[in-house]
Amino acid sequence: MGSPSAFRARSQPAGSLRGVLPVPFGTVFVYAERPDAITGIELSLEPSTEVSDSGEPLIAEALAQLESYFEGGFTSVNAVPVRCIGTPFQRRVWDQLRAITPGTTLSYGQVAARLGSSARAVAGACRANDFPIVIPCHRVVSEHGLGGYCGATDGPWLAVKRWLLRHEAGAISIEAGQHGR
Repeated sequence: MGSPSAFRARSQPAGSLRGVLPVPFGTVFVYAERPDAITGIELSLEPSTEVSDSGEPLIAEALAQLESYFEGGFTSVNAVPVRCIGTPFQRRVWDQLRAITPGTTLSYGQVAARLGSSARAVAGACRANDFPIVIPCHRVVSEHGLGGYCGATDGPWLAVKRWLLRHEAGAISIEAGQHGR
């Protein structure tokens, strides 16, 4: 099964403001359609040399926080204001994901148990997440491996998930099968 080279937020209006940040695995695009919240984050496996914040202070702040994340400053990314559009259940899952600290992983089943739901439903909410990294769905793994990332269960997106977990020093818990450390 092939994997797309970009994970796109569900829809960004034509007039969206956009910021661009090159990252070790490709490029991060940040979108906002108004100045009070980010409306989506797109990950691309394609490299970019462009760095742009569109002149919008919110985009510039989000890019600065993401740049800090990629340099090892993990706590600041949670400060990015996002406008989540989803079902009440999806928003509950995303709140749980934001509470997972860097370097820690939880299984889909562990998150589901906290919400009185199923692992499959949690995986679906992770797949619907328009804010990868800021809402860290990469910190949720299956009971017996990585699970999926950006809608893919194989290919280059799992390498990105593995990279993010290693970057956060969470790879040890994945390889040892220890969740929620």
